Amino acid sequence: MLSREERTPFSEWWWTVDKPLMGAILALMLTGVILSLAASPPVATRIGLDPFHFFSRHVMFLAPSCLVLLGVSFLSPRAIRRSALLIFAVSIILIVVTLAIGPEVKGSRRWITLLGVNIQASEIAKPSFVVIAAWLFAESTRRPEMPATSMALVLLLMLVSLLVMEPDFGQTMLVLMVWGSLFFIAGMRMIWVFGLAGLGAAGLFSAYLFVPHVAGRIRRFMNPASGDTFQVDTAMEAFYNGGWFGLGPGEGIAKRSLPDSHTDFVFAVAAEEFGIILCLAMLALFAFVVIRTLSRAYANEDMFSRFAASGLAILFGVQAAINMSVNLQLIPAKGMTLPFISYGGSSIVSLAYGVGMMLALTRLRPRTEVEASGHAEAMRSYA
Repeated sequence: MLSREERTPFSEWWWTVDKPLMGAILALMLTGVILSLAASPPVATRIGLDPFHFFSRHVMFLAPSCLVLLGVSFLSPRAIRRSALLIFAVSIILIVVTLAIGPEVKGSRRWITLLGVNIQASEIAKPSFVVIAAWLFAESTRRPEMPATSMALVLLLMLVSLLVMEPDFGQTMLVLMVWGSLFFIAGMRMIWVFGLAGLGAAGLFSAYLFVPHVAGRIRRFMNPASGDTFQVDTAMEAFYNGGWFGLGPGEGIAKRSLPDSHTDFVFAVAAEEFGIILCLAMLALFAFVVIRTLSRAYANEDMFSRFAASGLAILFGVQAAINMSVNLQLIPAKGMTLPFISYGGSSIVSLAYGVGMMLALTRLRPRTEVEASGHAEAMRSYA
């Protein structure tokens, strides 16, 4: 047992970290391991790999991800800002390099191989971008004379432009939604919010008109008879087959034919083998993580911590909602992973980094430490 009187870094972390939030995140990680074992062997066998190839790599990626999560959760808000700035700069460089020399897969350049490891730099950029945008919005409330909002807009346009060049419209929409949410939370005028929403809608319409890939997905969603809807149709069949309690572990049928059953459509595999009950439990875990983080952020007197934790929670929740909505045919296919559940090294490490920052920013800190950050007075005037 740790005493509250101890003043070691670990004891201070243990008594200030949000343990229910950390428990929900660890539960999602464990669920991801179980579902990776259930969904990935048929995919690996179909492409000539060892049946447990993707499962082994999923577990392998979890080890450094847990270290990243725990290590980042020890950081102070100031250290989080500095690390986010460094990681965002590195990720932007990697995206540019990917666009220049990365291999083209299915018409997109999203991956680059470094030291034998495939890296999707756009995944790494998301949480660091959210933190930097949150810091700029916090500065705009503390120092109105600083053009922080304009700087946040410039960063948004830079990142979105690079994502569109890949192209990766799913990540683009996710980044825009999170930035817009932060913009709204920061108390900006509603006319700006509606204006940015209009620009986003105009951008989506332009993509529909000029990008055949996007137009095809939207047409297939609106009219399934207009194209190949094999994956989403098979996913819906999985939900029908599974019912409330599922067919049982290893008894799923959809995973034998779904090319992306271990990534984009792992939620459908979970429904077929373990039933809608497990899907609802997973949904409850995602909702708990988001709501718990938002509630802790609202109670935080540090403006930066409030904005950053809220933005990271929204990023986490919206990504999960997009993946589950695609599986249920509620929105067009996006190619978005389900946090900590889907296979993907870059995704898991990036999510661990983002969630680690969520845990760090929601820790209970002494009032003197909050006031030392320089945002306490801004918080009172903002409220």
